[in-house]
Amino acid sequence: MISGLLNYEFLQNAFFTGIIIGVMAPLLGVFIVVRRLSLIADALSHVTLAGIAASLLLQKQFASLATLNPLYLGIAFSVTGSLFIEKLRSVYKHYQELAIPIILSGGIGLGVIFISLADGFNTDLYSYLFGSVSAVSRSDLWTILIISIFVIAIVILLYKELFLLSFDEEYARASGIASKSVHFIFIVMVALVIAASMRIVGILLVSSLMTLPVAASMRIAKGFKQTILYSILFGEISVLGGLVSSYYLDLAPGGTIVVIAVLILIITIFIKKLTNLRPA
Repeated sequence: MISGLLNYEFLQNAFFTGIIIGVMAPLLGVFIVVRRLSLIADALSHVTLAGIAASLLLQKQFASLATLNPLYLGIAFSVTGSLFIEKLRSVYKHYQELAIPIILSGGIGLGVIFISLADGFNTDLYSYLFGSVSAVSRSDLWTILIISIFVIAIVILLYKELFLLSFDEEYARASGIASKSVHFIFIVMVALVIAASMRIVGILLVSSLMTLPVAASMRIAKGFKQTILYSILFGEISVLGGLVSSYYLDLAPGGTIVVIAVLILIITIFIKKLTNLRPA
């Protein structure tokens, strides 16, 4: 694969995109898991699927849109879905978790409609569903790089606010933090990262990359910052290991990435059990 990286642009795109996603997805995943919003990634991934299917349908119907990158419409749908989730959370103040299955159901419904209008699945849509090494273009890489710079910069600038909101929202509000604005920015970031990750991991599996490395790190980490570091480490191992495995075994990268993430989780669970069995 090393020689391939030097000679083939698509491998370079996939490799560097994987490195970026391996940082972004677990980074935001830590805050998602701590805030008990794990299902939000599933909801937004299905909304993204609707955007991708709509883009492929437009390309099929209008020749002038044949060069349109489906990633852009996927991002637009994902961000719009995140805004609707926030709106529904304010509508159902005492049942805020309802917002997630509502948007998830809407995303699935729209996706099925657009796919049926486009006369079913095609190769492009399959690569978005399960990820593809060869499908990542140079424009995808630059788009994902820009998103990653934005996300990492916001996390650094709003780290204190995100930390307080994750563990004690009432105290954060009492401290003068604009919780609604911060949460709005956070959920938009999640939408962007989900849309950006789908090329490598696949729409149906992207939520796994945001939660499995975090679940593994929580078993062995001794603090919040350590949880973030371990999550990113496990995320990178999963992504890079999955890309290499998919290249040599000719498999969809999304599946291999998730399987490696699951194996890491199992290993950390056993390590934690062995640690607890040791005499003090």
